[in-house]
Amino acid sequence: MFFTGCPFRQFSLNGMYQKGDVILGGLFEVHYFTVFPELSFTSEPQQLYCEGFTSRGFQQAKTMAFAVDEINRNPDLLPNIKLGYQLYDNCLKLGVSLRAAMSLASGTEEEFLLDETCSGSPPVLGIVGDPGSTHSIAISSVLGLFRVPMVSHYSTCSCLSNRGKYPSFFRTIPSDAFQVRAMIRILHRLGWTWVGLVFSDDDYGFHAARSFHLSLAESGGCVAYSQVLPKDNRPTELQRIVGEIKSSTARVVVVFSNEAYLLPLVDEVVVQNLKGLQWIASEAWSTSSVFHTPRLMPYLGGTLGIAIRRGEIPGLKDYLLSIRPDDQPANNPGNNMVRQFWEAVFGCRLEPPAGWVEAGGDVCTGQEDLRDVETDYGDVSELRPEYNVYKAVYALAHALHDLLRCVPGRGPFSGHHCASLQRLEPWQLVHYLERVNFTTGFGDRVSFDDNGDALAIYDIMNWVWLQDGSVQVETVGVIDESAPAGQELTLDEDRIFWNFESKKPPRSVCSESCPPGTRVARKKGEPVCCFNCISCAEGEVSNTTDSAECLRCPEDFWSSPERDLCVPKGVEFLSYQESLGISLMTASLLGALICAVVLGIFTRYRNTPVVKANNSELSFLLLLSLKLCFLCSLLFIGRPRLWTCQLRHAAFGISFVLCVSCILVKTMVVLAVFRTSKPGANASLKWFGAGQQRGTVLVLTSFQAAICTAWLVSASPTPHKNTRYHNDKIIYECVVGSVAGFGALLGYIGLLAFLSFLLAFLARNLPDNFNEAKFITFSMLIFCAVWISFVPAYVSSPGMYADAVEIFAILASSFGLLVALFGPKCYIILLRPERNTKKALMGRATTKT
Repeated sequence: MFFTGCPFRQFSLNGMYQKGDVILGGLFEVHYFTVFPELSFTSEPQQLYCEGFTSRGFQQAKTMAFAVDEINRNPDLLPNIKLGYQLYDNCLKLGVSLRAAMSLASGTEEEFLLDETCSGSPPVLGIVGDPGSTHSIAISSVLGLFRVPMVSHYSTCSCLSNRGKYPSFFRTIPSDAFQVRAMIRILHRLGWTWVGLVFSDDDYGFHAARSFHLSLAESGGCVAYSQVLPKDNRPTELQRIVGEIKSSTARVVVVFSNEAYLLPLVDEVVVQNLKGLQWIASEAWSTSSVFHTPRLMPYLGGTLGIAIRRGEIPGLKDYLLSIRPDDQPANNPGNNMVRQFWEAVFGCRLEPPAGWVEAGGDVCTGQEDLRDVETDYGDVSELRPEYNVYKAVYALAHALHDLLRCVPGRGPFSGHHCASLQRLEPWQLVHYLERVNFTTGFGDRVSFDDNGDALAIYDIMNWVWLQDGSVQVETVGVIDESAPAGQELTLDEDRIFWNFESKKPPRSVCSESCPPGTRVARKKGEPVCCFNCISCAEGEVSNTTDSAECLRCPEDFWSSPERDLCVPKGVEFLSYQESLGISLMTASLLGALICAVVLGIFTRYRNTPVVKANNSELSFLLLLSLKLCFLCSLLFIGRPRLWTCQLRHAAFGISFVLCVSCILVKTMVVLAVFRTSKPGANASLKWFGAGQQRGTVLVLTSFQAAICTAWLVSASPTPHKNTRYHNDKIIYECVVGSVAGFGALLGYIGLLAFLSFLLAFLARNLPDNFNEAKFITFSMLIFCAVWISFVPAYVSSPGMYADAVEIFAILASSFGLLVALFGPKCYIILLRPERNTKKALMGRATTKT
């Protein structure tokens, strides 16, 4: 039989090993410091070694061992298959982690024997770990080429969700993308929009910070400052970062880092006595006990943090405390991790070097009891990363179990083939791992999405600073991304400890929210969270906080005094309910009533000389037209409507033309009668008989009716909402429609009035028995004065006051005509009846002759 050997040099790695039919690998942070040998380049270098033992990292490694043993005892999962494990310590160094991963993937024998049977230790089928995102990125980049499955329990970088780069990477801890969304939900819930950001100088920190920047901006928040923690812990850089935090107005600080990077910064915070901050912790340090000291709690007390979902693993505590250093042979390579743990816990040596005892060092017996010492190793009350390790092991076991249950001829691979344990390809296990779906004994469902990410469930932790100086980390909420929309965050704010004098959450905003009635005005060169609040202009409103712009109110609405609501505009017109409208209506009705009284008096004394003189029929018609003049003013009061707008000016124009026509005819009759009193002038009176007088009045009035008809047909007056004078008020008015029509109406009235005045003025010196011309002159003088002053007053009066001016002009001119023409006659009829005789009237004429 032909064979060849391929020797290689083994790495010296800390680890634990257990044989099995199938081996699972594991990478854990058991030490946190690596000592590298000096390189002389003249001889073979010594192996590196690790220092600084961490009981938490060892607890996670033993949790994997416990899960493997538990699966081996379970007859329903992987029956007739014994799982083994090979666990390594990465010493918190990428180089060590990569060496360990390559050792797991290629086997651990010093020589490969390449023949038909492929004898030698079988390589691992899957790896649990690495806990560091940077380590997982490097390892998955290599193992992904061979599709070796890797299930991390603590790598959260969102970049690892890239299936193209990391096709065989899975994790039982949620991605940072989910963690960032969880933090954004908390910030939004507590109203914090102005926050500081501090992150570690590694892949975990940079990817989390980038995702946080984008998500916070999308939610309307802003990052006040963004600082990177230095890897070398330079004091000057730490002082600068703390100075930046101190000078900022942001009272909330979000930190993506582990405790190793963050602790130097916290020490500088204490040195500068920087209090009054609300710290938000990522899952990498939210449950770290290294910060729970009386020296740090005045500064970090009340911290809110995102923590991995806590779980319970029955039987783990007894398993952890039952280990012994002699459980695994010391001469078995890779089984030195338990021995290092034992020596670190009890401060002794199992195999003391020369001079150890003489120097006063203790020798371990191997029979020491772990229950007699206080250490985090046996504490199972907060199983978070350990619970993820437990789920990762079970995920690989379930995937392998599903693979072995494949029915021949019905397999998922080419030709419906099934995979076999003897010729298992790593990518075949990846196929089943992508479809894993089971529930742990604690009740949590384990499955992976298309990116290999686990279901995102977080606990929200709060660091409660107790009166005795101790610290208690309490769960105050849960974030479950699988919950119905709007119910992802559950937060009990009443249970949160706030490390402030007010015992209330702080305000952390760059600018307070703009109240309704204002809009946001961005400050040039500053983040969008920093702005001024500008009041909305008149007629504009904003009914929400932080409105980007004000909205214009509809046409018939106006902004409220607070500019937060559109309210109906005030309505203005000459109303019957207002004092001005009531006064004008009263005067109008009073004038109509006086006309009715005078008409009654004239009717009662219609056969007396004063009434019969100068055509009593015209007097009655004149009283009727005056009454119409008074009443037509009522059409100018009340809310304008189409019919009132059309009728008011027509009624006004026709009524006044009828009135002035009667006066004009009366004046002409006076002149005609005076001329007939002269010898040889009797023939001129026949042209001014009663029929001619009525006809003249009818013809003159018909001209005005024609003007009104043409006006209404061509450009009728209509109601109009006027907002020129007041933006917050609607003035209802009638627009004349045609200025020419309205001018013709007034001009015709003015023409008749001027003719009446001119004729009456010419007849003012007639004998006393014909002295009615004097009263007509005086009445026309009043009439013309009123309407000449009406025009500028009407044009300059806004809104309802224009109607009031027109009504006043109507009433003033009507009262002037009524008093001037009928006052003296009523005086004679009622108070001086002795003068109401033909003899008295004629006698005065005789005396003068």
